[in-house]
Amino acid sequence: MIIFDLSRLISRAKRETPTGIDRVELSYAAHLVAGTVPLHFTILTATSRFGLLPKATAVDYIRTIDGAWRGHTASSEPTGRRASRLARTLRLGALARGERALLALLHTEVENSVYLLVSHHHLEKRAAIARLKQKGGARFVCLIHDLIPIEFPEYALPGQDDKHRRRIETAASLSDAVIVNSTVTREAFQPYLERVGRSPPVLVAPFGVDLPAMPMDAPSPIEQPYFVCVGTIEARKNHLLLLNLWRQLVDELGDTAPRLVFVGQRGWETENAVDMLERCPALRGVVLEYGNLPDAEVRRLVKGARALLLPSFAEGFGFPLVEALALGVPVLCSNLAALRENGGGVAEFFDPLDGPGWRAAIIDYSLSASPRRQAQLSRLTGWKPPRWEDHFAVVDALISEAGAGSRHRSYCTASPGAARRAKIAGRGIADLR
Repeated sequence: MIIFDLSRLISRAKRETPTGIDRVELSYAAHLVAGTVPLHFTILTATSRFGLLPKATAVDYIRTIDGAWRGHTASSEPTGRRASRLARTLRLGALARGERALLALLHTEVENSVYLLVSHHHLEKRAAIARLKQKGGARFVCLIHDLIPIEFPEYALPGQDDKHRRRIETAASLSDAVIVNSTVTREAFQPYLERVGRSPPVLVAPFGVDLPAMPMDAPSPIEQPYFVCVGTIEARKNHLLLLNLWRQLVDELGDTAPRLVFVGQRGWETENAVDMLERCPALRGVVLEYGNLPDAEVRRLVKGARALLLPSFAEGFGFPLVEALALGVPVLCSNLAALRENGGGVAEFFDPLDGPGWRAAIIDYSLSASPRRQAQLSRLTGWKPPRWEDHFAVVDALISEAGAGSRHRSYCTASPGAARRAKIAGRGIADLR
């Protein structure tokens, strides 16, 4: 039996577009709902205690928020309003049923019950998770996305580094198995395990890409050559580099300068970038900003771009990189270990402060007959996007063995080929090489 934590997903009811972590949690929820393993849902309530959710309403919410973010719905009620209403119902239901109902449920299948948390939401609440393990007998499996707030506190909200450190320490102290999205994340997590003298299995399982089929001859949404940058406008994403580069390009090239498209909401402490977006005359009509777009529109923009730009100072996985490559679009990105790992050597990589390097590549890629762009397109023909099917093939095995209390190897890395072989042969995660 799996007890899946919906706390973060329910907190996102009013969001018009999802973040990367939101996408991951929604993919897990959809996979579990479609599966055959007994499934129930929980959230951490305002009293810092877990509450059991009414399952039918939880499933309805998952489908509704999925429809809201994908831009479609089968209901006459607006999806955003329906999602908010269902979220409120679930919170009240969790409070009414309380933790006692969840513990009673766990006692019925104490031998193979797993509490699954795939976001960082309330991972720092060590006492609540320890209580669930001790009183309910559940094993704890969590997913760690990155350690960026600890490693780069200057890019996080004040105090977020200490909060995230408590999250990682909770995972190290209480987890029975851990899922990570890259070897970079695994290696950053390793010292925390060593400090507490524990060695739960740590599975490296890259996230999948779920892209709808798109017409090959779909017209580009923008007439001029353009580049696209997808992600929240925040200091860590280094939008300011691109804005300064584009100001130079406009000064030099005038109306022939390529366009730059930002897709993402404005984050915190982005005054310099926002000032340029709102007050720089040279960028008007050349730099386009879209705060909220349905997934289909984002992918249409990416598909028509000369390249996706990702000049971040830090990344844990790099969803925009993987999704762009899956659409057949070249990528220019920062020389970060996680991006190299998940990009498979296809993209071009630059120091995030190498303005001249970025500028030269952007000018070249904007040409209709760009040799550098064509070279990357050639590399792209041999690249295979990660699939959610492969991800869940190994994750399901890990969860199953964690629930059964099986012994595991301390580290496992799931390649797509190994995932497919494991699924076909029906082997456990401990058999993967």
